[in-house]
Amino acid sequence: MRRGLGRILGYWRAERRTILQGFVALVVATLGGLVGGLVLGRITGTLERLPGLIILIPAAIATRGNIFGALASRLGTSIHAGLFATTRERQGPLYQNVYAAAVLTLAVSLLVAVVAKTVSVLFGIPSMSVLDFIVISVLGGVLASVFVGIFAVALSLWAFRGGWDLDSVAAPLITASGDMFTVPALFLASFAVDIRWVTPALAGAFIGVAIVAAVRGVATDLPSARGIIRESLPVLFVAGTVDVFAGVFVQARLDEFVQLPALLILIPPVLGNAGGLGGLLASRLTSKLHLGVLPPRGRPEPLAFLDSSIVFLIGVAVFPLLGAAAQLLAAATGLASPGLARMVGVATLAGLMATLLAVVVAYYAAAASYRLGLDPDNHSLPLITSSMDFLGVVALVIALVAFGVG
Repeated sequence: MRRGLGRILGYWRAERRTILQGFVALVVATLGGLVGGLVLGRITGTLERLPGLIILIPAAIATRGNIFGALASRLGTSIHAGLFATTRERQGPLYQNVYAAAVLTLAVSLLVAVVAKTVSVLFGIPSMSVLDFIVISVLGGVLASVFVGIFAVALSLWAFRGGWDLDSVAAPLITASGDMFTVPALFLASFAVDIRWVTPALAGAFIGVAIVAAVRGVATDLPSARGIIRESLPVLFVAGTVDVFAGVFVQARLDEFVQLPALLILIPPVLGNAGGLGGLLASRLTSKLHLGVLPPRGRPEPLAFLDSSIVFLIGVAVFPLLGAAAQLLAAATGLASPGLARMVGVATLAGLMATLLAVVVAYYAAAASYRLGLDPDNHSLPLITSSMDFLGVVALVIALVAFGVG
């Protein structure tokens, strides 16, 4: 055991730059997630006015992270392989990745809206019309994607020019940017619904544009973009569906969250940080798989456990800080809260439970997709974030019950 502990400590020393970058990235990600959480805590009236909106929110947030996190992961792999170039030529990797992300944004936002309404009907949950879902999902998704996309590309370029390890910072930061921009974007988009003629016209236009973009995307003459779109659409659809069920889980306990809005602040950063940590691990494992350093075996190699230990180390440091920061934010904005001790306890317990699950999902998603001949960059992050949205919500509810809040 002492030998194993010594090996872990030695690996941490060797990877101290990675740990520092990952910690700083997750702290920044936490701040971004808190912004999204604060907005969520302040729009309880909108959540009650537009029934079913909370069902859409986890899927909408995750979609931004899935699409642009995967974009950064692909660019990170190309940097490690020495294939990345900053050219904006149409056949270049940067242009093709951005084009694919734009197509996926439109197509998946439409699919998620339809799934959210369908699930609402199947479970007998009162909800707004399918046209309202489409307008909020697509318009909010596009607005958020403009900012998240610019950030993801800029981060990749900065990492390339500055010699950073993109695998260590991209997933947490991009997930956080999704938290930060998506909730406000959905809130802004909500003002375009329930307006006579306007809402149906917007919904019709969005449906047409999304379908045309998807059809042209799967048949484009850009080989990399075509492959990304064809591989990503099915997995993003599955991921979005799982995220919708996470929203259903929150909807079932919405009254408790409305009574203590400070708890809503925790949702985006807890889910985002767990997904970001899983994405950080998946990005590192994916690069090692591509480079032949790590074999994709059913039983993880010691190197995979060592990388997992980095993720836990960062999580143990960050989640208590998240709980304290959420409490301070709630107190500063006058949101009802269960208190500092419970906020810290809930954030820490839920975060670490979700991180444990994220590690398992990250390894097997990367290994399985690689063994199946699929690009782990296109599959790992969506599978991780969608799993973490659902399992993270479950972990959050368990933590609430454990601390006597739920």
